Formats: sequence, structure tokens, C-alpha cells
Amino acid sequence: MSFLKIAASALVVAGISASAAAAREQIRIVGSSTVFPFSTAVAEQFGKTTDFKTPVVESTGSGGGLKLFCAGVGQEHPDIANSSRRMKAKEFRTCQENGVTDITEVVIGFDGIVIANAMEAPEFSLTRAQLWTALAAAGPRPKTWDEVDPSLPATKIEVLGPPPSSGTRDAFEELVMIEGCRAAGNEKSFCKKEGKEVRDDGPYVEAGENDNLIVSKLEANPNALGIFGFSFLDQNADAIKGAWVDDVEPTFENISDGSYPVSRSLYFYIKNAHVGVVPGIREYATEFLSDAATGEDGYLVDKGLIPLPKERHDEMREAVAGLVPMTGEGLN
Repeated sequence: MSFLKIAASALVVAGISASAAAAREQIRIVGSSTVFPFSTAVAEQFGKTTDFKTPVVESTGSGGGLKLFCAGVGQEHPDIANSSRRMKAKEFRTCQENGVTDITEVVIGFDGIVIANAMEAPEFSLTRAQLWTALAAAGPRPKTWDEVDPSLPATKIEVLGPPPSSGTRDAFEELVMIEGCRAAGNEKSFCKKEGKEVRDDGPYVEAGENDNLIVSKLEANPNALGIFGFSFLDQNADAIKGAWVDDVEPTFENISDGSYPVSRSLYFYIKNAHVGVVPGIREYATEFLSDAATGEDGYLVDKGLIPLPKERHDEMREAVAGLVPMTGEGLN
């Protein structure tokens, strides 16, 4: 009898969640500001070419989006989360604890994190060790770039970057701060903890989740540098330019072949419990993984997305078609 009661209760909860989600006819997508322009382009194309309503896409940052996504099942919770880094193990556990137990993970392509400034500003070629020295909370805390290295401009260090809720910030800490810390001669254990923290005494300015706003601020302040995804550099190449990092220029080709050192994969996550309840989720994901969108000549490539190799792209399409659930294996 106890088993029957538990089973009946589970069915009631599932029914409530399903009916609540069914009351919403538009897909709701949250998450990464880096993935936002790609997701928006797909949403607009999807709305124009199908009978489904155009999905609502919100730029909340990767961490903020996954927090909303993992909060539960039902109308009040989003259907898809965009992310500029992979879901963390603790986020996956939160999802499971809140009943979001069936999730499909989709890699859409690659992106580079660039350090850019205004077109008329001095050109920068930086190593990750120099970036760490300039921006580390546990570093020497220089005030000007020439204090980092005499070859750099004698201007105040002013870097506009993403907040802790951003996947770009996570990736910057992992790919630049930790690696730069080690390149500067520090111990691995130090670099993975306090060594990766960004200073909060002025030179690093948290500029929010709106990367377009950072671009406009760079145009207004030639002394400032900004940190954001390659697509924003690509789309604003008439106004800003990217710094070389470890002697490699941030270009489409260099990110695609892996030679640019500050690059990462981009993701979205599907809440499978909402598929078939909120209309169009599978169809939207299918459009995202179509050759027309994320293929080598897709419309998202024109917006700065670095496409996956064909075999990996086909694998992701199969994952979407079968709504293959992730297991959480390999998450950090």
C-alpha cells in the first residue's frame, strides 16, 4: 500500500507539473550572454519558418540561467538553458534534487574569449602570465600596464569584464588566470584556488552580462580593454580590435584549429520533461543543429560561431533527435 501511495503521489506531482507547463505556448530560454545572439537568431528563424511562436530568449549569464533551469519542472521554470561553459557537477546535482532528472546536453560550436580595445587605442600583445600579473587578486597588483612589463603602454590598467555569474568569467579564470598563474611560476595548488581570483580594487570592472554594452564602453574609452566572446569582436570589427594572446591572434581560423589558447565550447541544455508539453522544444533544437544554422556554412557562422567538426555536429544532432539524457559523468 505504501508503494501504491508513493506512486500515486508521484503521478499527481507529474500531472500538476505537466499541466502547468502546458499553459505556456512559448519556449522560454535563459542563460549565457555569449550564446544569446546565436540563440536569438535561431529563435527568430524558427518563429518565421514554423507555426510555433518565437521563443523568448533571456540573457541571464550561464550560472544564472542554469540556476533557473535547475529550479524545477513546470510553467514557471525555463525549458532550455544556454551556457558558455559545461554544466558543473553541483548544478547537475541541484537539477536532480529538484526533479529535473532528464537533461539533454548539446554542444553547438566553439568560441574564443578575446581581450579587445578600441580601434584607435594602442595594440596589445599579452601573455597569460602578464594578464594574471595585471588582474590577480593575489598578485602584485600593478596600477599601470608598464608596471606589468616595460614593453606595454604606460596607461592605467582598466579591464571591463563579466561578473562571477557569467560562463565567460568561469572560462577566463580557468583558461587565463589559472594558466597564467602557473606560467608566472606559482604552485598548481595555489593557482587553482586563490591564484585564480580576480582583483576587486578597481583595475577589473564588472561590466554586467551585456557584452554589447562593454563594446560601446570601449569605443568611449580608448584606455580600457574588454573581455567577451569572439562573436562580439567579429560583429564589431570596424570599432574594436583583439589583442594577441601568447603570440596568437584571435581569429576564426586560430580558434577553429585550437591554436588560440583562450577558446571554449558552447552549450545548451534541454529540459526533457517539458518536451511535448511546451510546444516546439524539439523542433527548435533541431533547427539549432541544422546544417543551415550550425553547419560549416550556416547562418550562425556569419555571426561569429566557430562550427563543430562534421562528425561531432552529426553526433549532436542525434542527441537532439533521441533526447539522449546526460549522466553527469565527467562533470567538474
